[in-house]
Amino acid sequence: MVRKPAVAGYFYPEGPSKLRAMVDKMVDPRATREKAIAVISPHAGYIYSGPVAGAVFSSVQLPSLFVILGPSHHGTRSLFAIMSRGSWQTPLGEVPIHTELALAIMRHSALIEDEERAHAPEHSLEVQLPFIQYFQSDFSFVPICVSYEADFDDLEELAKAISSGLMEIGQDFLLVASTDMSHYVSQEVAKKKDFLAIEKILALDARGLYSTVREKDISMCGYQPTTATILAAKALGARKAELIRYQTSGETTGDYSQVVGYAGLRIL
Repeated sequence: MVRKPAVAGYFYPEGPSKLRAMVDKMVDPRATREKAIAVISPHAGYIYSGPVAGAVFSSVQLPSLFVILGPSHHGTRSLFAIMSRGSWQTPLGEVPIHTELALAIMRHSALIEDEERAHAPEHSLEVQLPFIQYFQSDFSFVPICVSYEADFDDLEELAKAISSGLMEIGQDFLLVASTDMSHYVSQEVAKKKDFLAIEKILALDARGLYSTVREKDISMCGYQPTTATILAAKALGARKAELIRYQTSGETTGDYSQVVGYAGLRIL
């Protein structure tokens, strides 16, 4: 069961050499790497958000196991759609799913369902993989699509399932929350609203992030995966978060009247 890339040639180059060359310009092999529990990384086209994703993946030690959570832009049957078997293909090769961990996570919550179809068109998880593959070829992961219908209590249950599953496996890991920040607002509005959310992430305040995004009408598409990631990271011993890079699409397009914001953070 191989999940084919949905956005190769669109969000990033479909040729391996061109993709590797693009990522090479966006990462910093000389950056000091910290051992992290989680990162928050954007998921737009690489010309827009790639420098932020590259910076955050350059800033952490990369283990051999990842759990990647992203919002579902196409809809899911379940609140939390996992894919428990097979592999994902990108132009840089195939990445196997860690079936043992996927099944362990599912055992801890009936809200998490094996739903391969939900992942087929979704870009939010896919675009994270080439950045990891650039640095290492031997790793596995568990993909989880999060429905926009999930409320805070649901996200708490997801976080507990993930942290419990990881503790059972007992292997080094990195959680990845995939999200963009404000969408299609002015640069001024984007920075103002985005940093309200970023401040909550820096404080590891999951409930505060969830409430702030909803109350302040921040169009942060992956606030629910990020909320669950903060909760799981804290259960796994996280003590602090750091902002690695923030920018908007305006820095690529030159149009600051309608931008999308991108933030890269690490949780230690």
